[in-house]
Amino acid sequence: MPGTDEIAEARKQGRAALDELAGKRLLAGFGIAVPRSLVMPDAAGAAAACAKLTPPLALKVVSPDILHKSDVGGVKVRLRNAGEIEEAIRTMMLRPEIARARIDGFLLEEMAPAGQEVVIGGLRDPQFGPLVMVGLGGVFVEVLADISFRICPITRLDAEEMLDELKGAPLLRGARGRKPASREAILDALLKVGGKDGLLMTHADDIAEADINPIIVSEHAAVAVDARFLLTKA
Repeated sequence: MPGTDEIAEARKQGRAALDELAGKRLLAGFGIAVPRSLVMPDAAGAAAACAKLTPPLALKVVSPDILHKSDVGGVKVRLRNAGEIEEAIRTMMLRPEIARARIDGFLLEEMAPAGQEVVIGGLRDPQFGPLVMVGLGGVFVEVLADISFRICPITRLDAEEMLDELKGAPLLRGARGRKPASREAILDALLKVGGKDGLLMTHADDIAEADINPIIVSEHAAVAVDARFLLTKA
């Protein structure tokens, strides 16, 4: 079963959530595309890491004490060489919230092609069980709360209706000169998360909350560039 090992290891370590690398392995196990990535223990591994990945690169701190990495300065993007990576790590370690946290390493990954930001998430409701959510990223989800929910498992028709309910749906179709985002790729990701054999149903007893934010959707594909999974209490 995809994700079983990652969840078991997190529980063994007494963690309340999967780290980002484990979360992305979970997504990849269900067929959702994620960037090529690796974890470095510290800045000393920057040169070797650069040789294995294609810039531009994103760097993220990995810590069981930090869920919202960007809020504490734990994310740097568009890095192009080992020197920039080393400097980014030194800068991160000067941040008080990071300096006092337990650090497991630094996730380095290839940046996804440009596209529309989409959010897919879910939670375990005490009454209805797993629910799946979709919304447009950026201001649409943060300020306008432009999202749509359904009880799992969803069908393809459910997924299509969820997208059509979004106020920002015209942006996905290429409104105001934007390139269209692949509707098929979003539907596919929604079903892999909330469908009959999807992630939320498969791990209904273990996933309390899922936040795949954002998924970058181009004209042809969707790539999950960040993922957060909170576990149910054992």
